[in-house]
Amino acid sequence: MKIEQIYTGCLAQGAYYIESNGEVTIIDPLREVQQYVDKATANNSKIKYIFETHFHADFVSGHVTLAEKTGATIIYGPNANPSFEAYIAKDGEVFQLGEITITCLHTPGHTMESSCYLLKDKDGKDYALFSGDTLFLGDVGRPDLAQKAADMTQEQLAGILFDSLRSKVMTLADDVIVYPAHGAGSACGKNLSKETVGSIGDQKATNYALRADMTREEFIKEVTDGLLPPPAYFPMNVKLNKEGYQNVEDIISEAKAFDAKTFEAVANETDALILDVRHQDDFSKGHIPKSIFIGIDGQFAPWVGALILDYKQPILLVTPEGREEETITRLSRVGYDNTLGFLAGGFDAWKNYGLEYDTLNSVTASELEEKLVNEALVFDVRKPGEFEAEHIENVPSTPLDFLNEHLAEFPKEDDFYIHCAGGYRSVIAASILKSRGYHNVIDVKGGYAAIKNTGIKRTNFVCPSTLKS
Repeated sequence: MKIEQIYTGCLAQGAYYIESNGEVTIIDPLREVQQYVDKATANNSKIKYIFETHFHADFVSGHVTLAEKTGATIIYGPNANPSFEAYIAKDGEVFQLGEITITCLHTPGHTMESSCYLLKDKDGKDYALFSGDTLFLGDVGRPDLAQKAADMTQEQLAGILFDSLRSKVMTLADDVIVYPAHGAGSACGKNLSKETVGSIGDQKATNYALRADMTREEFIKEVTDGLLPPPAYFPMNVKLNKEGYQNVEDIISEAKAFDAKTFEAVANETDALILDVRHQDDFSKGHIPKSIFIGIDGQFAPWVGALILDYKQPILLVTPEGREEETITRLSRVGYDNTLGFLAGGFDAWKNYGLEYDTLNSVTASELEEKLVNEALVFDVRKPGEFEAEHIENVPSTPLDFLNEHLAEFPKEDDFYIHCAGGYRSVIAASILKSRGYHNVIDVKGGYAAIKNTGIKRTNFVCPSTLKS
């Protein structure tokens, strides 16, 4: 038996490759599936099943393409209603894979079709639980994503999740390994651990939602308390996962390499969004006017989904050399498939052609300290929890996630300063503001990490664990 977790940091997502005696199953595959096909081929094995724990909201899974490539059967738990051919398992149904078995455990609550998959070894012993978004390490799946489809309140779904955890998950032995679908950084829960593999026993001891003495009412209150609105792209991803999608290989092949002059013309003709994915320092030094920065080396895909509201928006890319295909792939992971092409030769090609470009003004944290003597305007674009834990005195919280809701707070005429934790998110925010006419925005290099090393007055630190998420 072989179990391999294939973890994608950008999405904080775990897919799983399981092999026994020449037969393979993939659980919650990414959209680009050739990696699984190649792995099975190299092992002289055949992909038999594709198990989906639920209709994912935060990424587009690769189930449809993988089934087309391999002939494997797509399996969902009860209540699933996909538009494509799939097998809907019964609660408790057992699937043979080589010398091992995988049992479907229907665990509704995160969504109504949510299911976990219990792997038993060749001796029939419970070995590992692939828990999807039902159980994370340190948390459980948020119960507000399926409200519209299920015609239920988040409180009702939380109550169902409580029952699922108590009747299906917490009854398992402490030594059963837990393989969740997500880790820290995912918007599918509130306080996910950075660890990506755990055990039932560890979770019973440390996960707030699995306290043995917890009442149903306490669970509902704690799980629903402090939930931030889900990212705007989540419903679109659910739709794609239910109905199917274009092969990502075709999307990559259709994207064109444009020289600088053609790139400019296509941008004007199509009203495409110019997305610059280089490092924030490179973007600050020079970028195409009105382009948006979201760096490929940060939490790229989730920020694309949160900030580019129209997933059908035509996109033109400015990337580091050699990372064009990677960028198109990562956009498609969250359903942004309308990439027209990229700037051949990168930003240098634009600059060398003599076309107009813009820069982003910035200051160091020490320079900001001097500016604050004259009551400079500063905005903090970190997440609410980061802000509540500690922030510059008398500075408002304008989180990047909800920047559109705060536009009226930024001055059109006067200079103002913007910071995040380290410099990535503040440049994203600054690029969006500049594209909308706020040319007096100034980035604070190094963000709050640098600010803490100055004499700038800050609020007293409050441990995040004592705050609402």
